[in-house]
Amino acid sequence: MSEEPSDSADELTHTTESGDVRMVDVGSKPDTSRRAVARGEIRLSRSTIGAVEADEVGKGDVLATARIGAIQAVKHTWETIPMCHQIPITNVDTEFAVDDDRIELTVAVETTGKTGCEMEALEGVTTGLNVVWDMVKAAEKDADGQYPGTRISDVEVVTKEKRAIGDERAGKD
Repeated sequence: MSEEPSDSADELTHTTESGDVRMVDVGSKPDTSRRAVARGEIRLSRSTIGAVEADEVGKGDVLATARIGAIQAVKHTWETIPMCHQIPITNVDTEFAVDDDRIELTVAVETTGKTGCEMEALEGVTTGLNVVWDMVKAAEKDADGQYPGTRISDVEVVTKEKRAIGDERAGKD
């Protein structure tokens, strides 16, 4: 038996019939346990990566500071993305993977509520990577004060899950 698409899947949820922007009403939805994981990377020179690994960046511990920035961004997503609901964050995990020419950041966010947390995970990744850039920008600048090899890329939602409260089996949302 095939599923019929729901009416809500066929309409834009953040606009009214007259085109006005609005926040989606999630009041009647049941609370569920939700988790979203996002990732992204920043490309850096090998010498900058070496300085980060050796904790020799003049501004301080790059990854510890980026972790704090990522968590703060998760907690404040509703203040920076219009129409985003303020949700109760129950957990944030950050993981850095340092390679020869890049640092990858993965942020996992958990909540219990009526709406997902993928925007929070994305905000954590982008802010965390921006913090890395801010802390190493002096080392990354070329003679003209530009950043020819530095870039943030491949930001994506890796997984998004929700499950009924008390249900240990997570389902893709």
